[in-house]
Amino acid sequence: MTSRRYVVAGRVQGVGFRYFVLREAQALGLCGWVRNLPSGEVEVLAAGEEVQLAALEGRLWQGPPHARVREVRTGEGEAVNWDDFRVLPTPW
Repeated sequence: MTSRRYVVAGRVQGVGFRYFVLREAQALGLCGWVRNLPSGEVEVLAAGEEVQLAALEGRLWQGPPHARVREVRTGEGEAVNWDDFRVLPTPW
């Protein structure tokens, strides 16, 4: 199992982006979480097989209808100790 961290920039808060990610990650069978950042970006930590993570990244670029994704930064993620995918509270 591989873990990836994504930071999504653009018009991604206030448009249902976190719940879009939740549905997509669950449909792909991924574990992890999504949350808003104070910067206006959305952070995603997901764990699964490479093919599942690649599919999620493609869907992050798409986003829900009212989102306007400008950038998706990708990096190695920390270990995920959950067996599901969650929306975390905003950290501020």
